[in-house]
Amino acid sequence: MTSAALFVVFLAVFNRLAAVFGDKHSLYYFYTIQSKTSDSHLYDCTAVTLLDDRQIDFYNSSSDKPRTAKQNWLKIISESDWIISTEKLQYDRELLNRLIDQQLNEFRHNQSDGHVLQWRHGCEVDRSLTVVKSISELAYDGIGLIYFNCTSETWLTSGKPTDRMLEKWNKDYRRTAIKKCEECVRVLEMYLQYRTANTTDINTSQSPPDVHMFAKKSIRDSRKRILTCMATGFYPKDVKMSVGKFTTSLPEHLITSSGVRPNDDETSQLRKSVEIQEDDKAQYYCYVSHSSLTEPVIKEWDGKCINCTDGRSRTGLIVVLISVVLVFICVLICAGGIGRSCRSSPTSNHSIANNTEIPNGSPSSHSGHPPDGDGIENGDTGIS
Repeated sequence: MTSAALFVVFLAVFNRLAAVFGDKHSLYYFYTIQSKTSDSHLYDCTAVTLLDDRQIDFYNSSSDKPRTAKQNWLKIISESDWIISTEKLQYDRELLNRLIDQQLNEFRHNQSDGHVLQWRHGCEVDRSLTVVKSISELAYDGIGLIYFNCTSETWLTSGKPTDRMLEKWNKDYRRTAIKKCEECVRVLEMYLQYRTANTTDINTSQSPPDVHMFAKKSIRDSRKRILTCMATGFYPKDVKMSVGKFTTSLPEHLITSSGVRPNDDETSQLRKSVEIQEDDKAQYYCYVSHSSLTEPVIKEWDGKCINCTDGRSRTGLIVVLISVVLVFICVLICAGGIGRSCRSSPTSNHSIANNTEIPNGSPSSHSGHPPDGDGIENGDTGIS
């Protein structure tokens, strides 16, 4: 049995557990309200609802139609459920109005300064709709203010609140917060039923991950490589990933993870990397399990480095560069020698011509007529 097959068997149990516990659902509300000069103290409020990390609606209190559905299945829910879920958003807006006025008074701020109160609340459940996480937290001007623990059913803060502040929140808003924790699961279940019943909505389908494994040269140490496992394009965002060497999964303290990050098409991506030596020839594997897959994806590293150059390539490149330089130098030398030769030729010829003597009685190569008296005696005409 090959090491790849052993690796599959070794992680088979892990894959089954991931299939059971990885199928989670979540519902979150994000509110933002900003103070402004208003006699009625009714400030503009916006809200976004996310189901399994996808926006399903948008709420704007200043609009004629304050709530807009962003998913096809939400547009065809019953009128009564639409009204109930919309009234919930409107009630939360009224609650935020009171809360931001309370904070303005607490910090002695003016309405016209444009202070902001943000509120995030929601829940996560497993496939049996058992709550695994509940959140209700507020921030004022971008700084965490207070949060509610649904388990202990109390308001808490990580800052330094006054006893009066905590006492007021636990007295005035404790019941409201408990109700939000309980209400979240009911609304989440309702939305899941509508979404499942209307599977024609393209955004409800799962998307499998596209898995890659590659190595790059380390920017900190050229003798090392960064081996990366990347999964992208998957939905929902819950995914299991591990990096293995031969038949063993590497421990997490050796792994650097990017964490699950969003893509611009509402899918997600995840990267995990490990540093290895440049001469490491071991078999490395990337293991990815996702609810959209019938079996895990296992990618084996091909042993290549995508931005590295081997020794032979470097040597060849150096030889080529040296050859080009030598040829260039030779061209310069030859060009210089020819130039000097051309410049010296006219001077030499002129000197030779001036210094040459023509002997008496010898015909001159520069005259068309013989010298006077040469070759003719006095009185001799040369005619007999």
